[in-house]
Amino acid sequence: MQDQLLIRKVPHTVRSWIDRERRQRGMTQQEFILSVLEQAQTSEELPLFASAARSTSSAIAPESIPFTFTDFFAGIGGFRIALERIGGRCVFSSEWDKYSQRTYHAWHGEMPEGDIRKIKPADIPSHDILAAGFPCQPFSIAGVSKRQALGYAHGFRDKNQGNLFFSLATIIQQTRPPVAFLENVKNLQSHNQGRTWEVIRRTLEDLDYVVFDRVIDAAGWVPQHRERVYIVCFDRKVFGSKPPFEFPEPPAEKPTLGSILEKNPDPKYTLSDHLWAYLQEYAARHKAKGNGFGFGLADRAGVTRTLSARYFKDGSEILIPQEGKSPRRLTPRECARLMGFDDNLKIAVSDTQAYRQFGNAVVPPVVEAVAKQILKVIAWHLEKGCLLKRTKTARAN
Repeated sequence: MQDQLLIRKVPHTVRSWIDRERRQRGMTQQEFILSVLEQAQTSEELPLFASAARSTSSAIAPESIPFTFTDFFAGIGGFRIALERIGGRCVFSSEWDKYSQRTYHAWHGEMPEGDIRKIKPADIPSHDILAAGFPCQPFSIAGVSKRQALGYAHGFRDKNQGNLFFSLATIIQQTRPPVAFLENVKNLQSHNQGRTWEVIRRTLEDLDYVVFDRVIDAAGWVPQHRERVYIVCFDRKVFGSKPPFEFPEPPAEKPTLGSILEKNPDPKYTLSDHLWAYLQEYAARHKAKGNGFGFGLADRAGVTRTLSARYFKDGSEILIPQEGKSPRRLTPRECARLMGFDDNLKIAVSDTQAYRQFGNAVVPPVVEAVAKQILKVIAWHLEKGCLLKRTKTARAN
């Protein structure tokens, strides 16, 4: 009788690789594993059983590590674009806005699932990184001000959006991704005297994740001041209590607004004389009261204010000066560039929806920079001689 070998807690990355490779070869799982072990036994070149002492030259390159990820509150797929650039493969996506779904489908070739509250964790494939830009309006300065003015709830009291974080937390709890990578507005950490952020941080830590957070201004990567809090969480049971994660520093050379402007924009984006006069009068009125409200004429040699989802209304926060006539709005394509999206991505919706989508999006170059730092931690983990565990899913339970 042949010896039996039972292996428990197979790392997820290893399991995914085995499944992918054996399907390509038309082999059963057992046949493939035996073939790999036989090759390892007979080959002197494979490093599988090499000494534990490794030289620096044999270190695992982070950019060579394949990984899978999920894309929640996906919007138009800013997280997906960034993670795919560095070798990631998306296995599940979710976005409930029908117009964002349309763009997501046009760009990524798949229609994301809808309302996260209706998604069963057991139906989500196992993955290495969970990415999510969970709804920010209930926590943003503009969102809070608007809701207070209208007498609406905000933050976690907003039943439609504010408590969706807990739906996300439930998915994290039941799918156990080794890494959770989240993004939200800067005001998340100061909302409700810091209590909102304390609940979020404590929830993630109670799920046994080590939490890192930093507010990053996208102005280092794109010509726009856009401060967002990035939250990176490592499963303590996989990476231990002190994973060596560090947020990226911005590039030394920063882009300018002039580099993303179209040479001959359509005249329809020029403000009417009536609207331009109104914006000037509105700004003067608030300035006299000591308020800072008003339009923003952008400097082509500098960076812009933050692009908001309401840009479609009058474009007042970012106006491009024009000689001899009223200033103009950014075109949708310029907004895409301002956020770091490539020109080869076709804008598949109306101008109004495009402005909303880009104003709500993440900045892919910033996400990519943070994700590269995450891969460094994964590489460090692999160098220790152990791989990512196979995540325990609700289906397995």
